[in-house]
Amino acid sequence: MKKPNALMLSFLLTGSLVFFGCGGEKSTETESAGTEMEGMDTEKKASQEQRASPLREIAGKIGDKDLKIQYGAPSVKGRVVWGDIAPYNEVWRTGANEATFVEFSKDVLVEGKELPAGKYSLFTIPKATGKWTVIFNSEWDLEHGHFQYKLENDVLRVESQPIWEESSQEQLTIAIETPGIVVRWEKLKLPIAIQ
Repeated sequence: MKKPNALMLSFLLTGSLVFFGCGGEKSTETESAGTEMEGMDTEKKASQEQRASPLREIAGKIGDKDLKIQYGAPSVKGRVVWGDIAPYNEVWRTGANEATFVEFSKDVLVEGKELPAGKYSLFTIPKATGKWTVIFNSEWDLEHGHFQYKLENDVLRVESQPIWEESSQEQLTIAIETPGIVVRWEKLKLPIAIQ
């Protein structure tokens, strides 16, 4: 008779633990799910920073004109950049992933040519020698950069003389500085004059 009582007691104890344990687990799961949902924005931000080519946004002024730029910032990582990652004589998204875009609050002059206020994707055509072509295209929200580029949407094309520097810069940057916008990557410095 002792064995059935011990077995029954063991069964009741296990059943109680399972019953009360499940109640506690449900509460914990709910709290845990709430924490995960609250933390999703933080996780999304962290994943943006963990991209191979982080998304960068900058803002500044050129005279009395506000300017915003968004671009993916790739790194050299020991690769050949010019003529390979960014092929010569082909449209390049001037960044990584989505198309780089610029937004002007007022009309500007780019390399002496008029460009109306607005938002534009920024492309370039690298050249082995001589000036590069700089393109402002009306289709600014392109997920896959130059793969979706369409010539018929070009609003302005200008020429800019690249400067090749001695030191190499690992990660691409686009800055708002004299003479307007300056693209730097590897040994390239590409100044784009804006007034």
